[in-house]
This record gives sequence, structure tokens and C-alpha cells, in this order.
Amino acid sequence: MFALYDVPAPAKLNVFLHVTGRRSDGYHLLQSVFMLLDWHDRISLERTRSSAITRSDNVGNLPTNDLCVRAAQALQAATGCTQGAHIHLEKSIPAQAGMGGGSSDAASTLLALNHLWQLHLPRPALERIGLALGADVPFFLRGRNAWVEGVGEIITPLTGAAALPAARFVILKPPAGLGTQAIFSSDFLQRNTKQATIVGFAADHYGFGQNDLQPVASRLCPEIHDAAALLQAQGFQARMTGSGSAVFAKIAHDFDASTVPSGWHVKVCGNLQKHPLLEWAQDK
Repeated sequence: MFALYDVPAPAKLNVFLHVTGRRSDGYHLLQSVFMLLDWHDRISLERTRSSAITRSDNVGNLPTNDLCVRAAQALQAATGCTQGAHIHLEKSIPAQAGMGGGSSDAASTLLALNHLWQLHLPRPALERIGLALGADVPFFLRGRNAWVEGVGEIITPLTGAAALPAARFVILKPPAGLGTQAIFSSDFLQRNTKQATIVGFAADHYGFGQNDLQPVASRLCPEIHDAAALLQAQGFQARMTGSGSAVFAKIAHDFDASTVPSGWHVKVCGNLQKHPLLEWAQDK
């Protein structure tokens, strides 16, 4: 093996998430702000002498055909590349948390292999490959905090007054996870939140809106309610990210982790203004 890359794959938070409607094909129309975090997985990639894609990890129970492998295989298929790679995934971001860990892994894999295999694909081409892997993958390939609309395909970088101020966050993730389909198929989900604007969001970055999925998610996973209540008891404004089950709060003082139940993920981290691999993707 030779030519080793070691790259980060950052998590994201949904600062808010509104469901504004539903298309005739069943897909939900959303508005959200995606924010990059300095909490990340790490991915080591080595070019190999065969065309095979192999993977190892630090967990031991991840599927061998995870999004990293699927991203590598999709890149091979799109380009006709006959090079291979061994991928080692150091997993830190919890699964089924609403933090985009798998999508971020796929995006960093695409960016790294595009360099490792010297394919020189521009960002739009990588995005087309990434979108087939997951709706959040193009956001991580764009590499900037963004206003996201439609079914996730309309991505607008947040700049100027809308740019997210630097802040610290505490994140709680109960052991239970949630599948997105169970939430979006629920009869209890409200799907008619009024359309918001970036200007309105910029007036109160971290207090704006709500997560419309949270009431349904809390029905399906009561620990989400417990996590929010724990944060609120310390004076923080708590909110679920994505489709859960992680709950977060912006913090201005120390967080007392002694009240968190055993077995939960607890992480204090900050936001990022750009993806660590932003310069690796070229627009043309």
C-alpha cells in the first residue's frame, strides 16, 4: 500500500428545521440552516495495487458497505477509474443522531479519493455523485454553513450579516436512535410552517425558529424529551438536530455533565466557518 491521506469529516447541526409543505411525489419541502462543527470522524485512505475497495474501522460493528465504500465505488463507476483504496474509518460522530456523520464521511471520501486517484473532478461533478448517496452529501462538499431549502438541493452559503457567529454548543445523544422515515410518515407531523427568509433568520441566528420534527421524534423516542429537559434545567435553550436523536444548546457558561445519564454521548464543541477540505474541491 502507498499514498496515504488522513482527512477529517465534520459533523453538522440543523440550527433550525422547518417543514413547509409536501410535494406530489411525497417528498417534504424543508427550510433549514446547516452548521459545520469541529466534532469530526477521521478517515485514512491508502491507494492500493488492485481496484478493490476495502474498509476497516475502530468500532467493529459498522456495515462493510457503508457510505465511505459506496462513495469510493460510485467515484470509480463515474470515472472508469481502476485504482483501488483501503479506507480506515475512525468513528466519533454517533449514528442516527441527525448530525450527518455518514454523509460527511462520504463527502470527505469523495474529496480525498479525487485527489488520491488524481481524477481532478470539479465540485459539481462530485456533487452529482454525492447526491445519489444522500441528500446531505452536497452540503459537505460545498464546505460552507448554508441555508438549505427544497428537498435539500437548494444550498445558499451564509455570508455577511447572515454568517453564523462563532459559538460553543453542548450536544447530548441518548443511546436510542431514530429512522428518518418513521418521523416523516407520521400523521402527527406538521407540514405547513410559514416560509422564512434569510434576513429574518439573521436577526436572531441561534434563537430563530424550531425543529418541526422534534414533537414527533419525542413521541417515538422519549429520551429526546429527557435530553432537552436536562439542558433546559441548566438554563439553556435546547433543540433537536435533524431527525434526531441528538439534542443541542448554545452555551455561554460551563455545562454540568454530572447530570447526564450513563451511556449517553456528551460533547462540547464549536462551529466552523468552513470545511477543513474546502480548498480540495474546485468549482470548475
